[in-house]
Amino acid sequence: MGERKGVNKYYPPDFDPAKHKSLDKYRGTHPLRERARKLHMGILIIRFEMPYNIWCGGCNSHIGMGVRYNAEKSKVGMYYTTPIYKFRMKCHLCDNHFEIKTDPQNHDYVIISGARRKEQRWDPKENEQIVPEDKASQKKLATDAMYKLEHGVDDKAKIKATIPSLRQIEQIQSQYKDDYMLNKLARQKFRGEKKSIKRAQDADNALLARSSLDIELVEENPEDVRLAGLMKYSITESYEEKQKQKREEIEARPLFQAKSPTTTATSPTDIKQLTNKDTSHALEIKKKLGIGSRTNSSPFSTATVAKRSNVNFGIVRKDKTMNDTNEKIHDKSASSLNSNDDDQCSDTVIQTKNALNCLISSYAESDSSGSDV
Repeated sequence: MGERKGVNKYYPPDFDPAKHKSLDKYRGTHPLRERARKLHMGILIIRFEMPYNIWCGGCNSHIGMGVRYNAEKSKVGMYYTTPIYKFRMKCHLCDNHFEIKTDPQNHDYVIISGARRKEQRWDPKENEQIVPEDKASQKKLATDAMYKLEHGVDDKAKIKATIPSLRQIEQIQSQYKDDYMLNKLARQKFRGEKKSIKRAQDADNALLARSSLDIELVEENPEDVRLAGLMKYSITESYEEKQKQKREEIEARPLFQAKSPTTTATSPTDIKQLTNKDTSHALEIKKKLGIGSRTNSSPFSTATVAKRSNVNFGIVRKDKTMNDTNEKIHDKSASSLNSNDDDQCSDTVIQTKNALNCLISSYAESDSSGSDV
C-alpha cells in the first residue's frame, strides 16, 4: 500500500530530506498503515490462508482449506534458529476466535484453541513420498559410523528396487516423445467415434419419426437382438374368417327368443320367493281360464252328449262355450306374451298351451266317437 501511494508524492515546503528521510516519518505514520496499529505490542496484521480443513469450535461450522482471514501474527518461540509464529483470527460465521501456530519440526501447523482439525492425514512412506530426515537422524549420521554404513546399504537397496520403475518411465517417455503423431492419432480416433455416434443418432431419429414417438432410445443389446429374432408374431384367424364365423353364428341363432328375466335370484330365499310367485301366478291364470275346476263342463259328460244330434253330415259342431273358452285362452296368451310380468312365467304359459292342445284333441275324438254311435 505504501509503495502504491508513494507515486506522485507531494513534498511540502518544510520537508527536509536529511532530517525526515521519508514522508512517513514527516507525517509520523507507518508504511503499513492500519496493519501496523498493534505493532507496539509485537502484533502485525497479515492475510492468513487456512492450511487445511477445520471445524469451528464456536458454531461448529466447516471452514475449508484456502479460506483467508485477517490474522494477528506474533512470535511465540524458536525452534533452533527458526521462529515459531502464532496466528489469531476471528471466524466469519460467529464471534469465536481460534489460534494456529507453526510447527517447524514436523513442517506443519498446529491448532492451539478455538477449532479442531479435520483428519485427512496419511503416512508419507505409504504414499511413496520422500520423507526428509529429522534432526536426530542427521545428527546420528554425522557421529555414528556404523549407523551411516547401515543407512547407506538401505539406500542402495532402495535404488535397486526403483531401477525397473525408472526404466519403465523412460520407455513410456520415449513412446510419447513424438507429440505430433500422438495428437494426430487421438484426433483421428475422436473423429471416427464422432461419426459413428452421429450415424446412430440419425438412425434413431428416423425410427422415432416413422413411429411418431417422443422417447429416448437406448443402445442395442446383443442378447435382446437374439431374443427378438427368435420370437415370431402371427394372428390365429384372418379378418375374412372372423366375419364368416360371425355370419354363421347369426344364421344359427333362432329368430324369436324368449326374453330373460331382468333380475336374477342369487340367494336361496330369493329363489324360493320367485318360485312361489310363479306358482301363484300360474294358478291365477288357470282359474281365469277355467282349467282344473270340477264345476266346469267336461266334454265326456252325458249332458253334453244328450244335446248333440244323432244325425252326422260330416261336419263336426263345436260347443259355443268351448269356442269362447278358446278365444279367451288365445287372448290371455297373447297378452301374457306382451306383458313384462308374463315374461317371468313363460314356462307356465307353455305348459298351459300344451294342456289346451291335449284338451282340444280329446274333444275332437269324443265328437267323432259320438257320431259313430
